[in-house]
Amino acid sequence: GLAAILEGQLTSRRVRLWADALDLLRGDVALGVGPGRFGALSPTAAQAPSPDGRPHSAVWQQAAEEGVVGVVLLAAAFGWVLYALWRSPRPTPVVLTAGVSLTGLAAIAAVGNALSFTAVPLGAGLLAGLATARPFAEEPVPGVPPRGVGV
Repeated sequence: GLAAILEGQLTSRRVRLWADALDLLRGDVALGVGPGRFGALSPTAAQAPSPDGRPHSAVWQQAAEEGVVGVVLLAAAFGWVLYALWRSPRPTPVVLTAGVSLTGLAAIAAVGNALSFTAVPLGAGLLAGLATARPFAEEPVPGVPPRGVGV
């Protein structure tokens, strides 16, 4: 049922990789099979002509390798970034752009292997850092004279 629907939208290999991740998760729901072990334990990943050892989904990889605990920590990290953006001293357009970009990346990473390329998480971290950092210099507030200017 669900596999047939997914195969219409995605490749059958990716659906088999996700099924392997689910099988590995069933082996140890709490802690998974261990970081980096998906490629060694997945029959579909081992049969690939150029195996990359990933299920092409950040959520399924986290679930298979680190269990429910890892998925909860991944969701908590994403939630913490969104909370930090909400509390950010940066202007609203900067915060909203960063939030939409990071949410879009999370959606892509849920169904693809976007986080497998080093530049992507590096750029996401840089974007989150710049959007949540305090400004280098004090930005002028309309109607309030800057410090040290006349009394």
